[in-house]
Amino acid sequence: MSERDVFEYALLRVVPRVQRGECFNAGVVVYCRARGFVAARTHLDEAKLMMLDPAADVAGVRAALHAVEGVCQGGADAGQAAGDDAGRRFRWLIAPRSTVIQPGPVHSGLTADPGAEVERLLDLLVR
Repeated sequence: MSERDVFEYALLRVVPRVQRGECFNAGVVVYCRARGFVAARTHLDEAKLMMLDPAADVAGVRAALHAVEGVCQGGADAGQAAGDDAGRRFRWLIAPRSTVIQPGPVHSGLTADPGAEVERLLDLLVR
């Protein structure tokens, strides 16, 4: 059996009209401190978005979700967070905010493969 490490994750929720509080899951961010790993995967269900807000800026929401993925990847795509370690980028992404893209509560688990965990959680909780 391969060694498993603790990981943390938070769902990314789309809240098209913040004042109404209606939301749906559109991504997941996974962090594993032991492996210095942070990654996000997203999937925008445009039909759900348009159902909750027919005037929603689909391209803007998609761009915001891709920006989260970029922060996780680091480098030039991470903007001001480019020099931060994986843990700091994760904590910044999961900080509460009142925007169209909001992180949910943080959960934890054990995994031998954080990269596979991102995909598993996306399939289980988002798609």
